[in-house]
Amino acid sequence: MGVKAQAGIPCAWMRGGTSKGGLFLARDLPADPAERDALLLRILGSPDPRQIDGMGGGDPLTSKVAIVSPSADPAADVDYLFLQVWVAEPRVGADQVCGNMLAAVAPFAIEQGLVPAAAEETRVRIRQVNDGSMATATVQTPGGRVTYAGGTAIDGVPGTAAPVLLTFGGAPRLPTGRPEDEVAGEAVTLIDSGMPLVIVAAAAFGLTGEEAPVVLEADAGLRARVEALRQAAGLRMGLGDVAARTVPKLVLVGPPVSGGTIATRTFIPHRVHAAIGVLAAVGVAGACLLPAGPAARVARRTGGAVRTIGIEHPAGRLDCRVTLDATGAPASAAVVRTARKLMAGLVFP
Repeated sequence: MGVKAQAGIPCAWMRGGTSKGGLFLARDLPADPAERDALLLRILGSPDPRQIDGMGGGDPLTSKVAIVSPSADPAADVDYLFLQVWVAEPRVGADQVCGNMLAAVAPFAIEQGLVPAAAEETRVRIRQVNDGSMATATVQTPGGRVTYAGGTAIDGVPGTAAPVLLTFGGAPRLPTGRPEDEVAGEAVTLIDSGMPLVIVAAAAFGLTGEEAPVVLEADAGLRARVEALRQAAGLRMGLGDVAARTVPKLVLVGPPVSGGTIATRTFIPHRVHAAIGVLAAVGVAGACLLPAGPAARVARRTGGAVRTIGIEHPAGRLDCRVTLDATGAPASAAVVRTARKLMAGLVFP
């Protein structure tokens, strides 16, 4: 008898914002989570620092998966489950949502026929399965077809592409009910706008918030202090023991230096983000508008019912447009990202 041919799995590999990963329809993957995760580890090539035998890029920002399906929720068009695939460990996590990969979900859903394309631009309502939150992505669809070409540039990605507007509703959640707390001897803001964050002044660690990620990662003492604070904050946020989890993220903040509102460096949680996650940026923007806390103290704020909060990060800047309600609280936040389809076809595990 001959050898049975290896079966390929339909997928697309896409860049979403400053991240990259595989997008799958839920129907093409095993329904059992353990079986699904084992398959994804094989597809991405984990565990291996280079992911040489898979599609991963040897970095947390390029070892990601989005699983998309029609939504049973009448308020949404599609469901999006984000999975972080560890690079050097045999682990797949669903602890968090990825706002950068969210930018790729909407064009993928349109091209897969889950959402009909409008004549010029198409709004896709997305339920983020990881935490149940909702987001809306507006995709350019001239002539009823997704286009990836355009003149929008985002820091951290070379070249330009078509804009994808991501909109998130609601005010940020403060798990302790306070804009500022003391955790492990440090003044922090504990905030959740779809991504649990611990925001602390860079100056508390003798830093400015302008340091290169490689410098921060090389400081073993800093990493130990950051992780101890993150774990203590996780308990205060009601997340339990977070030692083996990817949330909360910890964000160091400092005064802006390049015309923005605030400078940031984000631990995700053990590496330092080369830019900043979309939902982390939304959380930091919300923290800048609080009456107290590390971000509020260093932010260069402006007035008005609609405010642009410029989040400086290692690759440049991400602008978050926050609309305030009549009480002055954030009612919605919008971020412009881009996406690009890199390949579509079959991946062989």
